[in-house]
Amino acid sequence: MVLSVAGNKVVSGFIKKYGMRLGAARFVAGETLKEAIEQVKLLNRDGLVVTLDHLGEFVFDEHEAMASTQACLDVLDAVKASGVNSNMSLKMTSLGLDLSKELCLKHMRLILDKAREHNNFVRIDMEDYAHIAITMEIFDELKREYGKHVGLVIQAYLFRTVDDMKHLEETYENCNLRLVKGAYLESPTVAFPNKVDVDQNYLKIIEMHLLSGHFSAVATHDDMVINHVKAFVKKHNIPNDRFEFQMLYGVRPETQRQLVKEGYAMRVYVPYGNDWYGYFTRRIAERPANAFFIIKNMFRK
Repeated sequence: MVLSVAGNKVVSGFIKKYGMRLGAARFVAGETLKEAIEQVKLLNRDGLVVTLDHLGEFVFDEHEAMASTQACLDVLDAVKASGVNSNMSLKMTSLGLDLSKELCLKHMRLILDKAREHNNFVRIDMEDYAHIAITMEIFDELKREYGKHVGLVIQAYLFRTVDDMKHLEETYENCNLRLVKGAYLESPTVAFPNKVDVDQNYLKIIEMHLLSGHFSAVATHDDMVINHVKAFVKKHNIPNDRFEFQMLYGVRPETQRQLVKEGYAMRVYVPYGNDWYGYFTRRIAERPANAFFIIKNMFRK
């Protein structure tokens, strides 16, 4: 239903023409890298650090995959040249993962070579369940080669998550993980179907990773989770430089700045690019609750 409406030429034409002015600009930091870097500078001035993400996912030929790779290289160069405090995240489907593992690895190595050259960090986003096994396989290979310059996202709503985390924590000395609940609509054979179980597992993996000694990036807009983390790190004497909170660009900006004032590291996930329309329609189509979540958070501080 959502995608059918979004695919309507009249609807899509109107939103693409006026959407940034009507509200999309609150959640997307512009269509160009230059615009995004300017927004990063403003966030940095308020003590916020950033993850930049060039919007785009599935590609259908090697030319598109190389173009996405070049966009990632441009991000790392722009961060270095501008001096802003930002790393970057990417989806490997945008680099040709569905075309071949070898092509994706080739592009990932180009990007991670650049990240290592600039002493920066690249986060590999976890995508839908169909891509998890190959993502873990590629991450293991790249982690051995690039060490501290590459990290991964872990999703709490999957049954396999705790075992995946144990593997990562036991295998690597420095395993920087971004911990999220998960946004894709998956089969109940592989993921917790009930929100209460996802919430419970999310707190479990946060505590597990905080206690492991590895760096934890806690991605949440939920006050309950934020307060739980604050109390947990205090109880276990975990220093603030071993973890950070993460939120989306445009969501609860006052809370983001309040966390900085309290002495916590706060990283803002900043998407940009001309594929913003597709990005939002896919997110809403995957899980319609995402639309209500964004609307609800627009009115929270």
